[in-house]
Amino acid sequence: MMIPLVDVKAQYAPLLPRIREAIDGVLEDGRFVFGPNVAAFEEEAARYLDVRETIGVGNGTDAIVLVLNALEIGAGDEVICPAFTFYATAEAIARAGATPVFADIDPLTFNLDPADVAERITPRTKAIVAVHLFGRPAALAELSALGVPVIEDSAQAFGSPEICEVGVASTFSFYPTKNLFALGDGGLVAVNDPDLAERIRMLRFHGSKAKRIFEYVGTNSRLDEIQAAVLRVFLRELDGWTVARREAAQRYRELGLGEACSVPSDEPGHVYHLFVSRSAHGEAIRAALTAAEIGTAQYYLPPLHLQPAMRYLGYTEGDLPETERAAAENFSVPLWAGIRPEQQERVVETVLAAAGVVA
Repeated sequence: MMIPLVDVKAQYAPLLPRIREAIDGVLEDGRFVFGPNVAAFEEEAARYLDVRETIGVGNGTDAIVLVLNALEIGAGDEVICPAFTFYATAEAIARAGATPVFADIDPLTFNLDPADVAERITPRTKAIVAVHLFGRPAALAELSALGVPVIEDSAQAFGSPEICEVGVASTFSFYPTKNLFALGDGGLVAVNDPDLAERIRMLRFHGSKAKRIFEYVGTNSRLDEIQAAVLRVFLRELDGWTVARREAAQRYRELGLGEACSVPSDEPGHVYHLFVSRSAHGEAIRAALTAAEIGTAQYYLPPLHLQPAMRYLGYTEGDLPETERAAAENFSVPLWAGIRPEQQERVVETVLAAAGVVA
């Protein structure tokens, strides 16, 4: 039987009665934009994240753009970010009119290497976007010590206690495969500065506090009321899901996956959005998993600095060696809250056999 890379339905299926009740409540109320569930979810998410307030937006990409716009970062400015991440991180910087500056990663964590970031800071650098990749918190203390405002791209790390600590803002995506997910698109910005929060709230609604006076050129990026209602249900389950993800990650280590490849090391704040390992034999391992009908993926190849849309920045192959090696060698194995031990055993057996390791 096929083992998917992520089984979202397995997570929400037990909650269907509560999900339907939440959606029915919105239908009965009849308020579908900026309704009571959006306001309630923003308050509940702020308490969960231990921040002053959160602002619901249309998606995770818009969340980054809105923060950059609210900080007045744009043409002529530079923003440092990793090239080993999803395209939306750099795309948002470009959409804001600023120049993405790519820094290399730490090969052990896949996150930004603060030493390489420091080498790329110029007088035009206005922010660093630190991605908590695959659910592992970035080196926030070291990055914040560089004296440049840090924006946390937390799309893959909702539930980690190590986020939202030093950044001027943290952004989230609720795409259906995320740790905290919606049944469609959705996003969130978490902030502690009330003035910044107010600007983001206005920018998400055409630069207006109401519908008559428009103070900024904004956009239309609002968290949907139905999605907010569902997110309120899922937020109550998140801690349990995080425990289950961490247990599944530890089980992979105990089953011996590390005998065939380099596996993620455990850290208290890691919430394992994905379980991404690396090996010089990654291609053969991915092929074996696919042949065995086991979900797998290779992330961020080509990396962002070599993507066609980013050619105008002038990067060439070899500019970010650790990023390029990680993109070539990585592979993911199935992980979600609720994956069964016997499924993980089959995954490990397949990987070990592909790597030539005798069990």
